[in-house]
Amino acid sequence: MREETGARRAFLRTASIVGTGLILSRWVGGERTAAGKEQNSKQEAGEEVSPVEDLMREHGVLRRALLVYTAAAATLRGAPSTVAPAALQKTATLFRTFGEDYHEKKLEETYIFPAVKQAGGPVASLPDILVEQHQRGREITDYILAMTAGAKFGASNAEPLAKVLEAFVLMYRHHAAREDTLVFPAWKRTLSAKQRDEMGEKFEEIEHQQFGEDGYKHAVKQIGDIEGSLGLADLAQFTPPPPPHV
Repeated sequence: MREETGARRAFLRTASIVGTGLILSRWVGGERTAAGKEQNSKQEAGEEVSPVEDLMREHGVLRRALLVYTAAAATLRGAPSTVAPAALQKTATLFRTFGEDYHEKKLEETYIFPAVKQAGGPVASLPDILVEQHQRGREITDYILAMTAGAKFGASNAEPLAKVLEAFVLMYRHHAAREDTLVFPAWKRTLSAKQRDEMGEKFEEIEHQQFGEDGYKHAVKQIGDIEGSLGLADLAQFTPPPPPHV
């Protein structure tokens, strides 16, 4: 009888412990699940963006501006009077405000290039070249803004502008490619996980100070509107035909 009572008590203690464990497990699991859902929702909403990803997204906007310049240069040589100066001026203004005044001056030249130079190594020589190209790019943007402030393009001014646009595009294609593949990764290696989080917050703060809103989303909308006005919005039109049979 005593053995039966002892066994019963042991069973009840075990059941109590297991039951408590199940309740705790469900509570903790639920908390983790809720936290996971919250994290996923933040990522889907675009709130969790690393500083390097932020920089490369901004390069995407600038590359789309370069594509506008490429299309304009070709049209200036074939049918200059059909190129709308206002569309080119809007593109140059976007490149100035979002690319040069914000992305280059406030982020790259202030935080990224100095850190990469200080870290040394094979990439340390690139920032000086990149800054020189930033300066040349600003001179070219000044030229584009001046050239697009007047009337329609003709034989006298179309070819010089086309050459400048092509030179600008070539420089920045190489420029951004080196930053994406060499400079930004080198900068990331100089930061701890905590510092990366802090830089992400700093970049977001600078963006809001500069634009008073989400500057990236506004820039994406601007370049999309420009593409639409020039007939460049439909991505499918750029799919090439199949290659010839060999």
